[in-house]
Order: sequence, then structure tokens, then C-alpha cells
Amino acid sequence: MSETVQIDSLIANEFAFEISGEAVSGVFRVGNLVTYATDNDGNRLKPSFEVSKMVERDGNNAFNSWLRETTDARDSEDSPRRDVTVVAVDDGVETRRWTAKNAWIKSVSYSDFDSSSFEMIAETFIIGYEDIEESFPTTD
Repeated sequence: MSETVQIDSLIANEFAFEISGEAVSGVFRVGNLVTYATDNDGNRLKPSFEVSKMVERDGNNAFNSWLRETTDARDSEDSPRRDVTVVAVDDGVETRRWTAKNAWIKSVSYSDFDSSSFEMIAETFIIGYEDIEESFPTTD
């Protein structure tokens, strides 16, 4: 009798993004998320990661508010901080959660403005953070 083996994997297009616990819409991609790394001496590294999203009109949504506060404080040594979370989802069920604690916006850039294109304008944020927590849902 043969045993059935189930493969348990995640699809990259099923995820959620939160800023300080508030769900954020319009996120296209989260890239370069490294949750654990050390240098040759064993010191913990905390490399920045990228969040690409659509440019949205609502100036009060979580990302636009954070960006506005960041640009208002550009001459200050204190950047506005938030906890940001990436949630991996599988068939509508949360499977893993990564929370970057005390994160700040290091930079923002925009895709090309092109009169011959019908693509949405994307903004890409580089996010720094003080620490990152990874949590797994409880399994029965």
C-alpha cells in the first residue's frame, strides 16, 4: 500500500501587509525580507527590505500618513516609527507572520512616468527596522 505525501507550500501571491496592526491595501510585493543573518563574527545583521505598492489618492491611509510624517521630519534625527507586518496566507489561513519592530522609511522611489504606458505607478519603500519577530500559528 502506498502512502500519500502532501506537499505543504506557500504561494507568493497570497499575503497581507499591516502597519501598526492596520491592514494595508495595494501592496504588490515585499522583497528582500531577511529574518535572520549574521556577519562573520556572529553579530546579528538587520538588512532593509522593500515594499512596492500602488500610489493611492487617500492621503490618510496608513502608508501615506507615515510617508507624510517621514518627509515632514526629514531635517530631524527622529524618523517616525511603526511596527510593520508581513502575513503569509495559505488558502485564506494565516500560516506565518513577520513583524519588523520600530521600522522606519529609509527611502521611497517611483516607477517610470510614461505617456505611452497604461501601467499603474508604483512606489517602492526601503524599510529599516530595529528587530524582527517571526511567529507561527499554533498547530493542533
